[in-house]
Order: sequence, then structure tokens, then C-alpha cells
Amino acid sequence: MPIKKGPRLAVLMGDLVGSERARSLKTVHGILNEAIDSANERYAAAIASPLTITLGDEFQGLTRRLSEAWNIAASLRLRLLAADVSCRFLIGLTELETTVNPKAAWNMMGRGLAEARDKLNDKRTRNAYRFSLPGETLVEPLLDAVGDSLSEVEAAWTATQLKYYTTTRTTPGSNAEIAKSLGVTPRSLYKVLNAARADFHRRQSAVLERALTELDGRYGLR
Repeated sequence: MPIKKGPRLAVLMGDLVGSERARSLKTVHGILNEAIDSANERYAAAIASPLTITLGDEFQGLTRRLSEAWNIAASLRLRLLAADVSCRFLIGLTELETTVNPKAAWNMMGRGLAEARDKLNDKRTRNAYRFSLPGETLVEPLLDAVGDSLSEVEAAWTATQLKYYTTTRTTPGSNAEIAKSLGVTPRSLYKVLNAARADFHRRQSAVLERALTELDGRYGLR
């Protein structure tokens, strides 16, 4: 169903962190391209304008809802971390003044896009999940604070903790079944997840998703 001129949509932007220090930029860009292509395919129904790499290590796209932008960002974050690639994200609101480009996230203008880009480019924080919601002077910093807490947890993960946590988030089944698939005992899985603060990370992620779902309703995003 085509989107009329001037819709209110969620914007999702991303930027690789430290890519200039990578041993092989070609490898990093290959990982990013594969992750973006996979996200566009997996979340096609939620995307209004596909995630598009704009400047080598930056990308942007438009989704129909803020909560969908969050789900995409969270999925990309874990996938890229597993490939030893760090990325930070910006989720925001825009009211387009042009039509939506359904083929690539280029050649569109709208209120909120510049603010989102400026906030993403603010490198004074290590927060991997930031939000740009014009006029939301209370909600926006609260969402940023939750994103910051998630980022601090992730920064402390070992490769094993990341692998086990990602597996529990993406693999159906009980912890006993997941432990078996990883070749470890349920107790070993529990100890690694506990050290990784997995329950805290999962709860904070759920808080963000619920808050953004409420905002979707407030802003009439469907």
C-alpha cells in the first residue's frame, strides 16, 4: 500500500564505531552490507524506506513504527557485535515533506531528520542506543538513559557471554535445550548468563520496546 506525501514515520540511523581502525575496511564493510541486506529482508513488512548505506560506514532507513525501528536496531547490534563490529544507533521521529522513497533512503526531506543526524554524530557518549523525539523533553532523556545502561552491559561482555546471550534471544526452546545446542550444561549456561547480566539486559530491552509501542500509539504510527 503506497504511503501518501507527508507521513509521520520512525527514522533509524546507524554509524559504525572505530571502523577507521579496522585491519580490513573491506571486511568490515562486507559484514555491514550483509547485515543490512538481511535486516531489510527480515523486516520488510515494517520498513517504509529500506536501510541504505550512505557514507561507507553510516546507514539510514524509515520504519512505520518506533518499536519496529528498535527491534531492527537491537537485532543488528547483536549481529554486528558477534562479528566484532561495533555500531551505534539513533531512533527518531520524522514528518516527511516529500514522498517516501521505497527503493532507498535517499532524496527525502522532513522535520526531525536533521535533529536525528546531529544527535547520532554527537560522539561525546558511548551510548549505542540514542533517541530523537522533538518536543519530548522528559521521555527522550529517559529513553537515552535506558539505552546507556544497555550499552554499559554490552561493553563488559566477553565473546562467550555475547554468544550465549545472543543464542538465548534468537533460538527457540528451553534453557536446557539451548545449553545442549551449545554443548554445555544448563548450569554452565546459567553461570555465563548471570555474569553477563542477561536478565537485566532483557528487562531493559523490554522496557524500551513497551515505551516505544506506547509512543507509536500516541503519534498514530501504524
